[in-house]
Amino acid sequence: MLITPGKLLAKINSPEDLRKLDPSKLPQVCNELRQYIIDNVSVYGGHFGASLGVVELSVALHYVFNTPDDQLVWDVGHQAYGHKILTGRRDDFHSNRTYGGLSGFPKRNESIYDAFGVGHSSTSISSALGMAVASALQQNYERQHIAIIGDGAMTAGMAFEGMNHAGATDSNLLIILNDNCMAIDPNVGALKEYLTDITTSQTYNKFRDEVWNMLGKMSNFGKSAQEVVSKVEAVMKTAILRQSNLFESLGLRYFGPIDGNDISHLTEVLKDLKSIPGPKLLHCLTVKGKGYGPAEKDQTKWHAPGVFDKITGEIQKKVYDVPQAPKYQDVFGNTLVELAEKNLKIVGVTPAMPSGSSMNIMMAAMPDRAFDVGIAEQHAVTFSAGMATRGEVVFCNIYSTFMQRAYDQVIHDVCIQELPVIFCLDRAGLVGADGPTHHGLYDIAYMRCVPNMVVASPMNEEELRNLMYTAQLDSFQKGTQAFTIRYPRGNGVMPNWRTPFRQVEIGTGRKIQEGTDVAILTLGPLGNYVGEAIQTLQKSKISAAHYDMRFVKPLDEAMLHEVFGKFDKVITLEDGCLQGGFGSAVLEFMADHGYTAQIRRMGIPDRIVEHGEPAELHRECGIDTEGIVDIALTFTGNLAPVRI
Repeated sequence: MLITPGKLLAKINSPEDLRKLDPSKLPQVCNELRQYIIDNVSVYGGHFGASLGVVELSVALHYVFNTPDDQLVWDVGHQAYGHKILTGRRDDFHSNRTYGGLSGFPKRNESIYDAFGVGHSSTSISSALGMAVASALQQNYERQHIAIIGDGAMTAGMAFEGMNHAGATDSNLLIILNDNCMAIDPNVGALKEYLTDITTSQTYNKFRDEVWNMLGKMSNFGKSAQEVVSKVEAVMKTAILRQSNLFESLGLRYFGPIDGNDISHLTEVLKDLKSIPGPKLLHCLTVKGKGYGPAEKDQTKWHAPGVFDKITGEIQKKVYDVPQAPKYQDVFGNTLVELAEKNLKIVGVTPAMPSGSSMNIMMAAMPDRAFDVGIAEQHAVTFSAGMATRGEVVFCNIYSTFMQRAYDQVIHDVCIQELPVIFCLDRAGLVGADGPTHHGLYDIAYMRCVPNMVVASPMNEEELRNLMYTAQLDSFQKGTQAFTIRYPRGNGVMPNWRTPFRQVEIGTGRKIQEGTDVAILTLGPLGNYVGEAIQTLQKSKISAAHYDMRFVKPLDEAMLHEVFGKFDKVITLEDGCLQGGFGSAVLEFMADHGYTAQIRRMGIPDRIVEHGEPAELHRECGIDTEGIVDIALTFTGNLAPVRI
């Protein structure tokens, strides 16, 4: 379906085209841009509310600043749809987040207008400051560097680290705080309350008016903005005496708050700020989902709703002929509540992902025992460690790709101190349309090398429940090890998943299928591809055995001795990186025990895997049913095409 842009938007193929327009035309551009985003996302899906909220900001930034020479860094990339459409990608926007199409986030190798790749939050201030310092070193003092950061992203420690450094420099840096009181879920914590206080404070509203009245007169000064800045600072000091300002205390000139959805005022403010030297922060108030009623009313639901009817607001759901298994996330959330009802020591922790991880189920049922700590993965892990020292049974749920940001805390604060924190790594493996910034491909490798750590991956929902049950038992909690359970995004394979809990012996796998010619060792949900592959191989007179290893650390050594004592051809299969992963662990076992079998490892190759549907990416990497058959046939001497 071809989406037709409005008359003005159709003529904007670059920011240069936008800058040719009279300022009076900008409201129409904003209306057309907002409608174009609504039209596209309703048909093709994608992130929604965040980009609608910054339509005016996207237009104003490209209108006022000389992009791409002036550098824009979006934090996070959910906000950047309008930016992409204005920077030459309008006609390709329908391919957003699809296999082979545009990335859902800014990406340096996609466009010269994407100054920095952003899929995780809170990186904008540090990266833009680095750009500003580099420009100064290169004696370019005219280039502008703008970090657009959401108030949710501002809760992360890295944002404070960047501001702390920036405030001690004279760098040409503008931080735009996009304050809509939302990340994916509503923001939490003291910073949210502080920003609300600034927004509603009579002192700051009066201060804001005085500041902007002065800045509005800048054109009357013959010299430069310096004289006006000194007067602005005088007013600022008076206001600070009445009410302290966090950003000012970090050395950043604070301006605002202003209406970030008022395009006319916003462009004038940005023009004024271009002339003010040094690091500064503009506080913009916006509405997530602006311009689409349902998205304004339920901002979490409309963060990334999928395909929907833009007229009725009805989100379209796939209709299946047979009952579908639930998402692993929902199995986790409901199982956690089941366990917590019986074990009063259980608590849950998530860094700003309660709805995505389904921790919101426990937050609703047991609000005093479930904690959303904001976008702060490092804090989430050490906070969990602190509770574990006092005997609490902590389920710390973090997306695999975000756990990378808390790796030091896993080692230093949990494993060295021998604390039995339970890490539930959501979105492990190839996650789909969010692409390389969100694929959870490295946790097997980075978790299994840490002492005092158990690493497991369930093949289905029943196994997930049993692993969670095992991890919270006294027999494990009185030990010295942490427990990592990794599982994928999306639906499982068991419509009837509420099975009775069963304790799993740590470090044991299970034999699913006997065979004689080749052994297939799997870790995690990819094992569900093997049954169909074995049936196909039987047609070629190949008998394949299937072992669900379940644990990568500790390995089931008794089972591996059985495998290598019986088979001289072994295949390993994992939804993670090959380097240092499950297959590598099996090879290490082989070498340590003197076995000489041939091994073929199947997993994610040593390259960046782009975005697409998980099934498409599994096929690309050769780790689906057909890929297993191809490898097994060639491995056993049969001719078959092997995909690369």
